[in-house]
Order: sequence, then structure tokens, then C-alpha cells
Amino acid sequence: MAAFLYRLGRLAFRRRGYVALMWVAVLAAVGLGALQAPGTSDEEFSMPGIESQKAYDLMQERFPGAAADGATARVVFVAPDGQKVTATENKKAVEETVAALGTGSQVAGVADPYKTKAVSKDGSTAYATVTYKVKSADVTDASRTAVQQAAEQARDAGLTVETGGSAMDSGGGAGGMAEVIGIAVAAVVLLVTFGSLAAAGLPLLTAIVGVAFTMLAITLLGSALGLSTSTGTLAMMLGLAVGIDYALFVVSRYREERAQGHTPEEATGLAVGTAGSAVVFAGLTVVIALAGLTVVGIPMLTKMGLTAAGAVVVAVVVALTAVPALLGFWPNAVLARRLRKRGVDKSTGDNGGTRWAKFVLRRPLPVLLLGVLGLGALALPMTGLQLGMPGDEAKSTSTTERRAYDDLAEGFGPGFNGPLTVVVDAEGAADPKTDVAAINQKFARTDGIVSVTQPRFNEAGDTAVFTATPSTSPTDERTKDLVKTIRAERTENFEVTGTTALNIDISDKVQAALVPYLITIVGLAVILLLVVFRSVLVPLKAALGFLLSVLAALGAVVVVFQEGHGASVFGVEQTGPIMSLMPIFLVGIVFGLAMDYEVFLVSRMREAYVHGEAARQSVVSGFRHSARVVVAAALIMIAVFAGFIGESDSMIKMIGFGLASAVLLDAFVVRMAIVPAVLALLGDRAWWLPKWLDRLLPRVDIEGEALTRRPAGAAEPDPTPDEPAQVRV
Repeated sequence: MAAFLYRLGRLAFRRRGYVALMWVAVLAAVGLGALQAPGTSDEEFSMPGIESQKAYDLMQERFPGAAADGATARVVFVAPDGQKVTATENKKAVEETVAALGTGSQVAGVADPYKTKAVSKDGSTAYATVTYKVKSADVTDASRTAVQQAAEQARDAGLTVETGGSAMDSGGGAGGMAEVIGIAVAAVVLLVTFGSLAAAGLPLLTAIVGVAFTMLAITLLGSALGLSTSTGTLAMMLGLAVGIDYALFVVSRYREERAQGHTPEEATGLAVGTAGSAVVFAGLTVVIALAGLTVVGIPMLTKMGLTAAGAVVVAVVVALTAVPALLGFWPNAVLARRLRKRGVDKSTGDNGGTRWAKFVLRRPLPVLLLGVLGLGALALPMTGLQLGMPGDEAKSTSTTERRAYDDLAEGFGPGFNGPLTVVVDAEGAADPKTDVAAINQKFARTDGIVSVTQPRFNEAGDTAVFTATPSTSPTDERTKDLVKTIRAERTENFEVTGTTALNIDISDKVQAALVPYLITIVGLAVILLLVVFRSVLVPLKAALGFLLSVLAALGAVVVVFQEGHGASVFGVEQTGPIMSLMPIFLVGIVFGLAMDYEVFLVSRMREAYVHGEAARQSVVSGFRHSARVVVAAALIMIAVFAGFIGESDSMIKMIGFGLASAVLLDAFVVRMAIVPAVLALLGDRAWWLPKWLDRLLPRVDIEGEALTRRPAGAAEPDPTPDEPAQVRV
């Protein structure tokens, strides 16, 4: 591996012009193709195998043309204190607003609250539902503006009016500011780390090239592969993160080799042969984690994982080809100023990394116990983890959607915002109407259900739908218990769906898939690290350390977002269940990044050990060369993810907090403290491998051992005319 990548690095350096032209041509071709392509699709979220999805599919089949997936907007009217919405003047204002709501070209219809009995018992609140001919993603800004203008009419009449519903969601999410903040912080960290504008800019440039290629490719293949507009979000985030990391490690190793007196071409070959080998295997661990998302069984998540895995592969290829080519254009610009002046720097003195490593080596057991106990304490709240899909109730009270949610809950009861949709399959029944009526009455008598609507039959008369409103809110554990009890005790042929039931089913499926997912990715990564490090204990230590950090990060998320401790510091206004997909996202992304740091840090220790250093001294050597760069990479990742904490959307805020916490804990507690402590306690045993297993495992050289056995005359070519001669060793 090292020898092949060494030749690849030198080839890219010598043929830098061709490599640069190749990347320009590839980007241009993909870009032109993306311009001509239909673009990404608007594939609906689906989760095969759960009851809510089956019921939804049955509704689509038995009620054709009902536009069950059409967008809806809900306009909530609240009368002034002491008044009712049924009062003459208030009623007139509501009816005028309803008439205005029905004028849009995309509007399919508006439900008058006085005709549909959408008025609260105390008369203080009413709501009108606007249905659209199109899906939520296709609702235009003009249609949303029309709703707001109509609502303003009622406000002018003295009513409190709030709006919500899927039609009013303009997409939200991170609007790019988080990425801008992340890149800006990354630039500062790189500049401080390298002390050179060129060295700081090169990783950013190559990362942007990789992300650009990935996003253009997603647009090009979106229609053919059924990729939705949200598929590329994870690919962009991880592509930027690992793209900076991988280029950072190659450039850092290049600077080390130049400091030892190697010519630019030789230093590039050695950097790609050693650090590039670590990049390849680090990338493979990330790909394993992302491709493992197929285990969960959610098509959208599978596509997101595979697309992000593709972005990581692109980042690896860019690091192995574009980075050495750019080093060929500016061989000295990326060096620190003192190195450009002296030409060689063989200093082996202590730096921050070696001083920290020696501190841990003197006190390995206390450091290990403190790290494990600290992470264990943080992980304890994770035992009370409650999964769900937060909706408008988790938004800021400054948003009209949240205020509409609160007004409806106050006027119609907490369960009104999450009604259960009951689909009765009466096909083959002797008297469908009687059977459906019996099921409807049974729901009406069920404890925990406060109201049911009259059944609505399809044209064939063999399927009926009605809604049942729980007495508790959609995120309440009692609602979850109610749905499970109804399903467990039913004897009739009906299914329960709706947003609340769907969220419950998603949470259950994700929880069931989490353990198989962990076993899959951790098992494959242990095998890969076994091949890389040729050690039994090092891969096991890496996997256990990851589990500690990810559980601690989940515990921190529970403390802030579920229990509410310190919530105000992060702008969390409403606590509640943790987003169902959060554990899967956290495990997959953080596992890949954690193994990145493991490979880059421990591979330098392994390299020193293979080249003859004692086990404890190899830990110091690994920290001397890698600690500063690993810290820089971790700070960049933390900055990228922490940028999302400032977003108003609670789910994005939660993801940003969870990922930033996990990287912080894994990089600084596990990799920088627990890892050296464990290696110090194990000594030579850390690199033990049974002889029979040693014979079975394929040999890959990421330490560059093959490069040290080259003939002396083959090591250093003459410098090219446009490169200054360097001091040789």
C-alpha cells in the first residue's frame, strides 16, 4: 500500500499540470451534466414494514385521488379575552378570512370552522384548514404570503391569528450560515496550526473541490437514482469535514518530510505513502459506518448514507491526487517561514503533544480511571432516553407555528395536535357499515380517547377512515402507551396511523435497528483495524472507546434537550423526546470521525514501534508528530458542527450539539487521554497478534516500512530546474 501510494504521490507531483487539468475537466463535465439533468426528486419519506406505513399505503390504494399527501395549512383564530369567536363581529371577520383563503390558484379547498364544527367548546378558539392541490415542497411563496395576508385581515378586526401546517414550512433548516462559520473557523485553526496562508488554504481548497464534485454528481444522478433534495445534506457536511481532515494530514506529513531535508518530490511521495495510507483506511472506516445505515431499513436514510459514503471516497481521491499536485505548484509556500529560511529542521525537542504524552505515561491508571468514570457519568442519563419526532411544539415561541400549536392545545385539548387516524379494511365483510360503526364506538369508549369523528367510506364501500383524538399530547409517553395498547388488544381488522402513530413506529424501528447497526459497523471496523495495526487489543480498545464517547454524547443530549438542564444556554425553549434518527446519525457520523482520529494517531505510534522504538516511547513519538494535527482536525469538526447550534430549528440544533459534543469527548478524552493510558499499561502487549492470525491476515504497509528498504540511490531524485535544491539526509 505505502509503496503504491508513494509512486502515486510522486507521479501526481511530477505531472501536476495534467492532474490539475483532469480535475478541472471532470468538474466541468459533471457540472455541464448537472445543468442538463432533471435534478433531484421529491421522494416522499417512507419506512417499509411498520403499521403506520401500511395503513397509509392502504389509504392511497383505496382512496385514489384523495390527495392524502397534499399540503395543508391551519389558521387558528382566538377571540379577545372574555369574547367568543361565535360573536357576530368575530364570526364575520373569520368568514371573510376563510373566503380570502380560498382564492389561491393552488388551493383545493378551505374548511369553514362553523360548518365543520371546528370551534372549541368554550367558544374561544376556532380553526380553518386549507388544503392544497400540491405537495408541501411545491407550495409557492405566493401561496404562503396569501395565507399570511388573509390572517392579517382577522388580526385587524381584533382577533389573535396564528398559522401552521405543512404548507407553511418553507424548507427551514440550515441556510448555509453554519457552513460559512465552520469554514471560517477552520481557516483560523489551519492558519494557527501551520503558520502559512498557503498551507491553511490548500486543505480548504481541495475540500471545496471534493464537495463541489459530490454535489454536482448528486444533481446529475438525482433523477435516475431517486435522490431527494435532502439526500445531499449529510454528504456536504461530511465531505467538507473529512476533506479538510485528509488534506490536513497529507500536508502536515509533507512539511515533516521537508523538515528532514527531503526534496519536494520525495517529501510528497513519502507523505502520500504514509499519511495517504492512513487516509485510505480512515476513509474506509467512515464508508463502513455510512454504508451500514442500510441495516436500519429506511430508504431515505440508506440513500443519505450511501451518498455521504461516496463523498468520503471523493475526499480520499482528492487527498491522494489533487493535494500532491498542488504541492508541486507551491512546494515551498506551504512550509513554515523558519523552514523556508533554514531548509531543514531535525529538532526532536518536546512539543505540546510529547509533554502531554509523558504526563499520561507517568500516571496512566489515574488518567484512565478519570476518563472512563467521567464519560460513564455523562452516559448515565442516556438510560432515560425517549425517542420521538418533535414537531411545532419544539419550535421557538417567537414562531407563529408554535403559537398556533399552543392555542389549539389550550382550546381543544393537548391531544388535538396529534390525532390518530384509524383505517378500517372491511373488504369481504358481510355488513361493512355495521362493522365500522362498532369499531368507531369502541374507540369512543376507550380510556385516553376524548373524541372520534364519523367514519368516511371510499367509493367501493369496503374501507373507512376516522380520527380519534387522545387526551394527551403527541409526545407524551401516555399517548405512546395508548397506541400500543389499542394495537395489542384489537380483534378487528383496522390499522392505526397518523403523525403521532408514525413517530411512535419510527422510534420503535430505530431503537430495534440500533444494536444490529452497532454490531455491523463496529465488527467490520475492528476487522479493518486488525489488518491495519496487526494487533488484537488496539482495535478492541478503539471500539470500546468509541462506545464510551457516543454514549456520553447521547447522555449530554438527553440532559439538555430532554431534561432541560442548561437548555437556555443553547437556546432550547421546549424540552421533549430526542429525535428518533438522532442516535443513528450520531453513531454513524461520530464512529467514522472517531476512527479517523484513531488511525491517524495510532498509526504514527505503530510506525515508530515497527521502526524499533520501545512501546512507551512509540506513544510519545506518535503524539509528537500527530497530536497537534489531530487537535486541529477535531477543533475544525467541532466548529463545523457547533455552527448548527445557533439555528432556530430544534432538530438541527440538537444534531449540531450532539455531533459537536461527541467529537469533543472522543478526540480530547478518548483519543488524547484514554488511548495513551491504555497503551502505556499494555506496553508491548498492545501490539500482540497470534502467529496463526498473523499468517491469515493480508499485509498492508501503512507505516512506510517498504519505503525505508529502497535502494539508497533510488530515494532522492535530482531536484527539477524550477525547484530549489534542499539539504539531504
